[in-house]
Amino acid sequence: MLSEVIAETLRSTHGINPGRSERRSWDRSLPVLARDLVDAGLGNVEMLVEYQLPLTSKRADVILAGVDRRGGGDAYVIVELKQWSQAELYEDDPELVLVSGLGACPKLHPVTQVRGYCDYLADFVSALEDRRDAVRGVAYLHNAGDPDIRDLYDKVEDERTRLFSKTRRGAFLDYLKAQFAPESGAGAADRLLSSRIRPSKQLLAVAAAEIKNRGQFVLLDQQRLAYEMVLHAVEKARVANSKEVVIVTGGPGSGKSVIALSLLGELAGRGYATHHATGSRSFTETMRRHVAKGSTRMKAMFKYFNNFMTATPNDLDVLICDEAHRIRETSANRFTKAAQRTGRPQLDELIAAARVPVFLLDEHQVVRPGETGSVADITAHAASLGLAVHRIDLDAQYRCGGSRVYEEWVLCLLGLDGRNPEPWKGDDHFDITPAESPYELEALLRGKLQDGYSARMTAGYCWRWSDPVEDALVTDVRIGEWSKPWNAKGDRSVGNAPASALWATMDGGFEQVGCVYTAQGFEYDWNGVIIGPDLVYRDGRLVTVRAASRDPALTKRSVTDEQADRLIRNTYKVLLTRGMVGTTIYSVDPDTQDFIAGLLER
Repeated sequence: MLSEVIAETLRSTHGINPGRSERRSWDRSLPVLARDLVDAGLGNVEMLVEYQLPLTSKRADVILAGVDRRGGGDAYVIVELKQWSQAELYEDDPELVLVSGLGACPKLHPVTQVRGYCDYLADFVSALEDRRDAVRGVAYLHNAGDPDIRDLYDKVEDERTRLFSKTRRGAFLDYLKAQFAPESGAGAADRLLSSRIRPSKQLLAVAAAEIKNRGQFVLLDQQRLAYEMVLHAVEKARVANSKEVVIVTGGPGSGKSVIALSLLGELAGRGYATHHATGSRSFTETMRRHVAKGSTRMKAMFKYFNNFMTATPNDLDVLICDEAHRIRETSANRFTKAAQRTGRPQLDELIAAARVPVFLLDEHQVVRPGETGSVADITAHAASLGLAVHRIDLDAQYRCGGSRVYEEWVLCLLGLDGRNPEPWKGDDHFDITPAESPYELEALLRGKLQDGYSARMTAGYCWRWSDPVEDALVTDVRIGEWSKPWNAKGDRSVGNAPASALWATMDGGFEQVGCVYTAQGFEYDWNGVIIGPDLVYRDGRLVTVRAASRDPALTKRSVTDEQADRLIRNTYKVLLTRGMVGTTIYSVDPDTQDFIAGLLER
């Protein structure tokens, strides 16, 4: 069957094993579209089935590739096939729909979904540079009649993205005839598939414009759903004088911070009292520097979690808690005044501060003792306050070159999902290589840097971290005769080394080794990871060695060995998933190096 051919192709090229429901949808929908093309006299138009969008793991159902009837150039139509038989707007929200038979959770409007695909493809494929009109989109609900989806037509605003039902099949055929000439689309398909992919939009490179002008980031599928759900909750809270909690979960690179900045820009533009908060000094200070760009007002929008200890309840409309896995048990620290040491949970402070608190998190990125930002903790606390909780899981990976295969490989390698390490099966969208020495790791990354990519080296916290000597960093990270300093500790640069908070984004950062606390929350094209002696291969598996860690957080007696084991594994999960294009790995332990190299060679 056709579905088996597609499934086998996805298994061999992307390591994806489609489920039964997805296979059934192919068998039911693809023949319908193929028949429509033939009936329209366009049997030579190419169908690119399950096309993977560049640098993501999202797949468009079908991209039709052919010759533009109007100008003779390449033309593409992205087709999102829906088997829905009935759907209506969710609480009159034009971006969200409720689908009969799929439960009470809203879905993203299919026209919004396919419009995002069009914009994203035009943004990232060089062959479409300055030719955005060559890409159009269609949501085709071939099982639904017009009366069953009448509300959904209100969303159709332009000719670039259209909606068709089975009632309008004739209009769909006319639309296809208007797009394509009855000629072979093989050339157009080949040019799309072989086109160079532009470097991805770096988060901070467009963040400032995002705050001032919505539309810089293209949000896809679950990202857009999360964005619209937050906007819906905010409007509802304003009208009904109510309070709701939104949780957005996703792995590295799934777009959590993109959603956060998009929301910040949109909500500020609508006049809502909105703040962005994190528990990371590096992340917050970088946002203030790159996004605020000297604006005192804009800098004030970026806060720390512990800034809300004495906040007036519901004084904010929205509080966007990015990197929420870093929420602490309490906000108090050694500088906190005695009168404010109430023991109040930091989570309670954050929920109380806004009518709609939004938490964006990845539970596999908890790397310090006392971090309590889990889905269970947030949900339980909200329930104790009688608050409704909406949760959206982001199912696409963006930072790691769009490779869900790599993300799962890392989880298996570190034993974080209950499975044993597996050989790397390869992925056309992501490179992973072992380095035989730190010299080789540095040389490979430096070459990428010279080619115009961004690159950084990171390591497990297994070497002492000295204060600067005579305004120079100490080369603490020593492996044989190779040595490098850690990134700068404080808020000021040291020589050519940027301040700690700016290590991942400023020139000069490549010459130091970053630790998990400066790398977490950031991304770069090429990623080098040095695995220290705190994670080694012994007796058929990777084990942690707490005594080899120099992290002061793990020296506390209150941290159990079990907790330390998890924190070390999560640390390497963070370090290994910073790269968007590729990762190079070196282990100081020979047995571990041989083990990882063996997994990659196979």
